Amino acid sequence: MYSERASSLPHVIAWWSVTGPGARESRILPDGCLDIIWKDGRVFVAGPDTTAQIGRPVLGSRMFALRFSAGTGPPVLGVPASELVDQQVPLDALWSSAAVRRLAESSDPMAALTEAARSRWATPDPVMVALAAASSAGRPIDAIAADCGFSPRQLLRRSNAAFGYGPKVLARILRMQRAVGMARAGLPFAAVSASAGYADQAHLAREVRAMAGVPLGSLISS
Repeated sequence: MYSERASSLPHVIAWWSVTGPGARESRILPDGCLDIIWKDGRVFVAGPDTTAQIGRPVLGSRMFALRFSAGTGPPVLGVPASELVDQQVPLDALWSSAAVRRLAESSDPMAALTEAARSRWATPDPVMVALAAASSAGRPIDAIAADCGFSPRQLLRRSNAAFGYGPKVLARILRMQRAVGMARAGLPFAAVSASAGYADQAHLAREVRAMAGVPLGSLISS
């Protein structure tokens, strides 16, 4: 069972899951976010991914987590996202052992995670919020940089710190997310490629396989 809702913190999703009988492996796609996760009393950070991760279920396992988008996670964690790319890092490598112990032992992990994040919260960088929104909408990177008043190099540096990768990689990831959503909604793949901004259906197929590890058809049927 998996559920999610908007957190009381802006640009953050609270999600939780309990692994029941018959649960299968899941393919977790990169999404430009990072998560702080409580899993069976262990607390860690899942950094921003560049390729899909495989979730292997353990019967009865419980998870509570906060997913930070729009570059909001690094100020809470105290490190740039570029240091966490494609990694799972114990939270006590970033926060004090005492603070993490309180989270691990909490009887209400979601409330404890939210309060801990709130106590370290910083106002989101409006440029990174704008970058995430514009990339999600498929705006060209040069146009985004011009909108923000930054040179491409300045935008790259800020994006690496906020998301773990530059704006071009972020745009590829968010475009794939749009495409997969359209395909899961039943849109034909040719229409998906045109609507999501790919050059053609072959381009869509290459990009999905590169980041998801499987063809689009296999991905949406799993």
